[in-house]
Amino acid sequence: MAKKKQKKRTQNYKKQIGQVPGALIYTGNKLDNKLHLHAFDYSDEEYKEADLPTVEDAFNFKDSETVTWFNLNGLNFIDQIEKIGQHYNLHPLILEDIVNTSQRPKIDEYNDYFFIVLKMMYYDESETIVSEQVSMVMGKNYVLTFQEAEGDVFDGLRERIRHKKGRIRGEGSDYLLYALIDAIVDHYYAIIETMGNKIEDLEDELFTGLTQEEISQQIQNLKREILKIRRAIFPLREIINRLEKSEGSLIDEKTTHYFRDVYDHVIQVTENIDIYREMIWSLMDMYMTTISNKMNEVMKVLTIMATIFIPLTFIAGVYGMNFKNMPELDSQDGYYIVWAVMIVIFIGMIVYFKRKKWL
Repeated sequence: MAKKKQKKRTQNYKKQIGQVPGALIYTGNKLDNKLHLHAFDYSDEEYKEADLPTVEDAFNFKDSETVTWFNLNGLNFIDQIEKIGQHYNLHPLILEDIVNTSQRPKIDEYNDYFFIVLKMMYYDESETIVSEQVSMVMGKNYVLTFQEAEGDVFDGLRERIRHKKGRIRGEGSDYLLYALIDAIVDHYYAIIETMGNKIEDLEDELFTGLTQEEISQQIQNLKREILKIRRAIFPLREIINRLEKSEGSLIDEKTTHYFRDVYDHVIQVTENIDIYREMIWSLMDMYMTTISNKMNEVMKVLTIMATIFIPLTFIAGVYGMNFKNMPELDSQDGYYIVWAVMIVIFIGMIVYFKRKKWL
């Protein structure tokens, strides 16, 4: 099974070897996804929401005065993504990064738009981390988002647009970009909280009846999860910092204050990640120490037993030599005397070990 998984991961990387830069090759494994196109077009006074049958239906929103949020689910539909790229004049390398689901979180700034890649993460019902890449393109009056499959963390934002909650309807596309990033970062808090609960539970279970194999497996799973979270969140500091310090016209000065707030949240999350990472390593050290202590207890018992029986074995060995001139062999009570001596030695050593607190 492990070899099959390794082969599958290797093939995802090999797909890009030798290809022309800018070639669109979907590297994910959700080839049976259905294409789903959704659009919000809004201003302070009104909004429109629609599921679009084709990508061409989204082209009319590009030059409107209202703010448009166009979302595409289904990165396996390469031809549709190419059409969007041609209409919005997106660089071919951007389209390549959109369909490359193993892309590291990053930001690219062009003359008339930003391109951002983030990792959207959340726990499913079985408390397994689900990670999905979200690519964003922000222009003057629009934000394009590209996701691999349906299901995301933006339902709260959609409700704010529908019911005109907060300031979202009165701001531009830069504030919409902030709101999307903020929704992703807010779910990082839920990830960190669940991770902290897992670590605390494992600390309690470390000294209970769990087998060594179960504890070791749980620690290894936590290590993989924290590394996965760390790789997704740490690049966000650079992304938010560049958005906050952008000198272009796409980011309004008052919106930079919101990005600064998101930056503070990201710093807080990364600090918690470092803390939990150290705690996981401490759990591993504690686990190894527990195993070592158990082994020491076993060796202690065996050593005490061996120490007790060394003099008894010596006495038994001496009187088992069967020489003819051994005086004790002719004694009528010799057998009982030897037993008495051996019992006294046994009891004496037990008392001595207890006084030394070795037992």
